[in-house]
Amino acid sequence: MTHQLDSSKAKLVLRYRWAVFGILAAAYFLVYFHRVSTAVVSSDLQLAFGVGAASIALLSSAYFYAYTVMQLPSGLLTDSWGPRRTVSSFILLAAAGAVITGMASSFQMVVLGRILIGIGAAMVYIPLMKILANWYRKNEFASLSGILLAIGNIGALSAAGPLAWLTDAFGWQQVFLMLGAATILLAAVAWAVVRDSPSQMGLPSLQEIEDAEMAGPGGSYGTVPVAGAAASPGTANPAGKIPMKEALRMTFGSGRRFWPLAIWFFFLYGSIMVYQGLWAGPFYQDILGWDKATSGLVLTFIGLGMVFGCPAAGYISDKLLGSRRKVLIIGALVYAIIWAVIWVGAGQIESMQAYMAINFAFGFFGGFFVVGFAQIKELFPMSIVGTTTAALNIFPFAGGAVLQQVSGLWLASRSLEAYQGLWLFMLLCAAVAALAAAMSEENVADRGNG
Repeated sequence: MTHQLDSSKAKLVLRYRWAVFGILAAAYFLVYFHRVSTAVVSSDLQLAFGVGAASIALLSSAYFYAYTVMQLPSGLLTDSWGPRRTVSSFILLAAAGAVITGMASSFQMVVLGRILIGIGAAMVYIPLMKILANWYRKNEFASLSGILLAIGNIGALSAAGPLAWLTDAFGWQQVFLMLGAATILLAAVAWAVVRDSPSQMGLPSLQEIEDAEMAGPGGSYGTVPVAGAAASPGTANPAGKIPMKEALRMTFGSGRRFWPLAIWFFFLYGSIMVYQGLWAGPFYQDILGWDKATSGLVLTFIGLGMVFGCPAAGYISDKLLGSRRKVLIIGALVYAIIWAVIWVGAGQIESMQAYMAINFAFGFFGGFFVVGFAQIKELFPMSIVGTTTAALNIFPFAGGAVLQQVSGLWLASRSLEAYQGLWLFMLLCAAVAALAAAMSEENVADRGNG
């Protein structure tokens, strides 16, 4: 049995999905803004509350501990409650955290605010991945993921130089209050506009559109089997839903399909956050003697590198190499080499331009991690894509939390020797990440028909 696909509805799907993507990308912008903001306002917080490096490291890691704990709930809520409800509700919680931070009269209140921000921010990425799976084609997924990560890193850019300028102009607490107000507005817009899938608007699924494009002459919309409506990519057929316990067993018990990627992500992203999210800025000020504005400017080049590196990695994976694993290995190897340069150059390199170049390369190749999400998505059934992606996403933020807290203890003296020792440890972490990437598996057959 077949039916004629309404071409106007198909075109509406292909237009409306960009509105959905744009709103959620704005939410992800704020996720990254918060993620690295501690590196810029750390000096202000130390002056305001009289705390040391270990306390600042604890504050920064609080976001990552909260983010880590919420990853499995994020996947389970995405699969059961729906991406739209999950994102809209928890963006409001992040807004509350920003307001509490802006009103904080003690360091403990700042920590509480950051925990709430971490919980709220943790519920953005996994629902966004599910929505990408529902609104976009398989051969668009890695490229769109790359664009999303690029937008997130524009948020990281804004949390470097621009945040430093704003805190100098208005004060760090006023900035967080303004951020809280903007986040509330974004939550309202997300609820009003975002939909989990085209079917919630009475529109055809991407699978129906693709089937009709293949059936129609010259790419026009032809007839499509009615049964195809139940096969939307990324949307689980209710009859084929996998129970939560079984989904977790399939994920964590899958051996080399899951664990090398988990180890790779723990050490790679953890080391990125130690540098970009916490200690690169203080290193420039403590060792090189740069002021906060200069340090913030140089720090922006990490985010700038990721703005280009994330979509480049997605494009290379989708269009050039046709492989997730190869891109992961290339990125991890070059990233480890860059850490070697940072370690050897500590105390030797003083040029602002040199660190701009190093940071751009650090962000560019560090941003190759984006294809890991496409790799894990293709290794498991689409009906548990939220759970498997969330399970993987535990590890980068566990890495950020653990390695940042360790780094705070390591840098008690904030001396050149302490920084050199920490940079060497990060180099070893990057080497472990590269080895784990080489041991990972991928499912090339799942992309056979694009």
